[in-house]
Amino acid sequence: MKINNKKAIFFDLDHTLWDFEKNSALAFEELLPKFGIAVDADAFNALFSPLNVKYWKLFRDGEITQAQLRYGRLKEAFTALNYDISNELIEEVSVEYVRLLPTNNHLYEGTIEILDYLKSKYSLHIITNGFSEVQARKMQSANIHHYFDTVTNSELAGCKKPDPAIFEYALTAANAQKADSIMIGDCIEADVQGALDCGLDAIYFNEHNLEAHPTIKQVNHLLQLKQLL
Repeated sequence: MKINNKKAIFFDLDHTLWDFEKNSALAFEELLPKFGIAVDADAFNALFSPLNVKYWKLFRDGEITQAQLRYGRLKEAFTALNYDISNELIEEVSVEYVRLLPTNNHLYEGTIEILDYLKSKYSLHIITNGFSEVQARKMQSANIHHYFDTVTNSELAGCKKPDPAIFEYALTAANAQKADSIMIGDCIEADVQGALDCGLDAIYFNEHNLEAHPTIKQVNHLLQLKQLL
């Protein structure tokens, strides 16, 4: 069923358009040998991915700082692997990871096709909890920056999804009305419920086909958006 009367589409970036897991794995495959860290990259990535989600939720909920996010996810991964590493080296790895991560440019299958399709029909925007410089570099590296009229991040807005204030900030920046707008993202709490609580419509990018409330609009592949928009 088509969703009518929309003029503005707001996308999340990581885990929705930009393939964080693949790009993160590539960054660690390069930087672990660079620092002489003798752990298997696949084993490390298998641990790091869920830890990254855990620490981002803590950061989103205001329980930890950006510095604690960047340090803690690495520290806990190395600890789980019983790998002895100094705090100083963890800090160095953290800095290099943040530098390398956005140089990789893998997008979810169908990203460019769906953005081309939507761009002629809607104004497109980003709302991300990520940090300004890193997110800008990701979009430039993946060559998708030109699709979006505005990019709202937590640093600009002074708050993070699901806080209604970040959606209000993004709407103002986009000169868009709530009734005319829709949010698309991979996180039920931050993207979908956050948007709905603010009065925006929302679509859940449910890549892993997780159980979700039947009333929530969802797609499992980006190209399925053509059926809705």
